[in-house]
Amino acid sequence: MSDAEQMVIPTHGEMSVASIVPAIITQQANALVSENILDADCIVLLIVDGLGWEQLEKHRSDLPFLDGASATAITTVAPSTTSTALTSITTGVPPGEHGVVGYKIPTSQGLLNCLRWSVGSKLVINDVPPIDFQPVEPFLGTHPPVITRAEFQSGGFTQAHLRNGNFCGWWSPATLVTEIANQVALGVPFVYAYYDGLDKVGHVHGLKKHYLDELKFVDALVERIVEELPDGAILLVTADHGMVDVGDNVLDLDGELVRRTLSTSGEARFLWLHAKEGDPKTLMDAAQIYADVAWIVSADQMLDEQWFGPYVSNEARRRLGDVAIVARDATAITDPRLPDSPHLIARHGSLSAAEMFVPFLRF
Repeated sequence: MSDAEQMVIPTHGEMSVASIVPAIITQQANALVSENILDADCIVLLIVDGLGWEQLEKHRSDLPFLDGASATAITTVAPSTTSTALTSITTGVPPGEHGVVGYKIPTSQGLLNCLRWSVGSKLVINDVPPIDFQPVEPFLGTHPPVITRAEFQSGGFTQAHLRNGNFCGWWSPATLVTEIANQVALGVPFVYAYYDGLDKVGHVHGLKKHYLDELKFVDALVERIVEELPDGAILLVTADHGMVDVGDNVLDLDGELVRRTLSTSGEARFLWLHAKEGDPKTLMDAAQIYADVAWIVSADQMLDEQWFGPYVSNEARRRLGDVAIVARDATAITDPRLPDSPHLIARHGSLSAAEMFVPFLRF
């Protein structure tokens, strides 16, 4: 990624991941979900975690089925991370409204890992009730089939972003197809499905051979789903974010910034700094040490530019830090006070084009 990399601020309009579910449920066409799509007997929406538009474009010649789809590039949300984006997809609102403003969020119990719904090694579903933490009703209060990994059923994040859904767990990618086909055969009008293998492979192996092989598998998986759909059903595919290969280019947070902060939150490509003694201006100046590889942005600037949408609740605002180091280059910045941070080869969270643009595919 070059120094000239342009920041992609989310649109929060009809060309956003958050516009899909509301259009389907309300049967109100928009720029993405056309009248022809809404005329289908059943709409299946498949989220492929980690399928960025740039990654898809790069490998189109190896993905014959995906390449044949009607395709549009749309934006995800900020930060471009799973917990935030999936919640925007299912609720249909930007992060400023639903409040899941990152991967790790400060709470009265400590730093909440939103995907595990844990603080450190402790699960905190009772201490940080998901329905209170994220109050916007997923799926506009309706009850579509939700087809995701079976082990997610009792998780706090599932309660936060998938409650109301009729949970249908899958134990293997093959049975993901089975569960979709079963629900469509029951005559439901809308099915939500989620597959996370691509994201996992990218994190562990980066965006090279393993990622390409998993992409080829996703291509075959989508083809299998379409083969199982009856006439009159349609499949839509999108994603929560793209990815950037950072390899070993991981930097420890500078010692001066450690001293000036009470804590950090977010993640390594969108690292929030929480100032000591309400001193964001000095913190902003000190963070310029990373200006050659990252955008240094204050919370106030983000709010002015509507990174989290036109409305930010008081609770969501309190969950933000004072200044963020938002990676521009292929790098990650980690807090040495949080030694449990995983070593990931490919990452996401920032506002680069590779992370922010995702596909909207129609079959």
